Amino acid sequence: MCSTAAGAACPDCGSESSQVHSTYLRFPADVPSGGRLVVLRLRVRRFFCPESSCTRRTFAEQLPGLTRRHSRWTERLRSTLAAVGLALAGRAGARMARAFGVPVSRSAVLRLLDALPEPDVPAPRVVGVDEYATRKGRVYGTVLVDVETRRPVDLLPDREASSLAAWLAQRPWIEVVCRDRAPFFAEDATARAPQATQVADRWHLWHNLGGAAERAVARHRQCLRVLVPDREGKAEPPAPPEEKADSPWRSERFANRVRARHATVHALLEAGHSRRSIGRQLQMTHRTVKSLADAAMPEDLFRGQWQHNRTSVLDEYKPYLDERWDEGCTNAWKLWEEIVPLGYRGSYGRVSAYLREKRTSPRPVTAQPPAPRVVTRWILSRPETLTEIEQLRLKAVLANCPELDALTGHVRSFAQMLTERQGEQLPQWLDAVRQDDLPSLHTLAAGIDRDRDAVIAGLTLPWNSGVVEGHVNRIKMLKRQMFGRAGFALLRKRVLLAP
Repeated sequence: MCSTAAGAACPDCGSESSQVHSTYLRFPADVPSGGRLVVLRLRVRRFFCPESSCTRRTFAEQLPGLTRRHSRWTERLRSTLAAVGLALAGRAGARMARAFGVPVSRSAVLRLLDALPEPDVPAPRVVGVDEYATRKGRVYGTVLVDVETRRPVDLLPDREASSLAAWLAQRPWIEVVCRDRAPFFAEDATARAPQATQVADRWHLWHNLGGAAERAVARHRQCLRVLVPDREGKAEPPAPPEEKADSPWRSERFANRVRARHATVHALLEAGHSRRSIGRQLQMTHRTVKSLADAAMPEDLFRGQWQHNRTSVLDEYKPYLDERWDEGCTNAWKLWEEIVPLGYRGSYGRVSAYLREKRTSPRPVTAQPPAPRVVTRWILSRPETLTEIEQLRLKAVLANCPELDALTGHVRSFAQMLTERQGEQLPQWLDAVRQDDLPSLHTLAAGIDRDRDAVIAGLTLPWNSGVVEGHVNRIKMLKRQMFGRAGFALLRKRVLLAP
């Protein structure tokens, strides 16, 4: 292919020149065809620069839209490889390009991404803000999303108050700021965007209410024993002296170790040591020290494989099985057929194993009280979504515990406010919560009261931060896809430019 241009402009001074110095060939690679690499053969001209003051004596002509200086690819192939890099990053993008028939290295793909122009930041009217982690627990950034178009508009390299405040101050046209309940986001939005309405995210409000409800149920765990029927006339044989009847651990050795560690941590806390200091002294991680310090008693640490009464899908049907067993029905298949219409979705093997344990164990095997988390799920669920047995067991708990009955009323009234956008009823809900003996809800109410305007807006306006949370999850994927090479500039381009 030969160039037919009459002249060319000097890339340095812009002077037009028609004095041809020489011609030479270029072989830029083009978009592959049929899995084979396509190479163009171009004969281009080299010109003299007519300006004596110009430092460039000669220059080669370029074909607009096809070539650029010092490039081995056509513009079409260059944009294709950049699109592959935006979607797959360096290593995976290089593998995909080789499958197309273009041999390219992963570093070359990343250099193409670096060479892309800076994205134009639009002017959003409703913006959502949240933090993302580039190194969890240590390094964080801030992502801002246009809630109306559901597209990210900018990434900030940190989550400092000054960075977000400066970003908001440069955009006075922002009308709504959707955020979680982090205090520094609230302070920045108030200081630098006073004209914007702040909206607290509804999911975070419901999540906070769920945590407070679970703490309230755990505080009244003794009331849950009403769901376990007493076995009158059936005296339990005494437990072996080496095993404690109330121990939820199968291994007493493990139980003693946890009790000793719990006592040591609390003794050091009472002596005035910080949690970080305790971790260094006892060679424990921060999470371990926190779990031991937050637990009032060692029994609050029952989790996972160490828990003696782990929850299963059969737990809520065990009282029914116990009653039928006492009535003389010991056929596992018949009992399984009876509980399936009641909502049981487990296997026959679970029912058979439970009855086998009742039949062979030297000690009576009965249903255990439901875990506080299970009862919390009943309280947080819509009543019509609960099975018949779940409704009956929840009704028994609420009839036995006035505090949990009041808790259920508050949760369901808040759920009605949240789903029907009745934010104007929030002050009345806060007053009603403070009238009951529910310390965990009092703490929640105090936090909501400090952010009352944003919470009322979140319970009234249609905006929320759900789309922002989705982009935070997407940033995690893009960051991990680049295996440690995701510097801020490269990560920002991928987040803002990738489709």
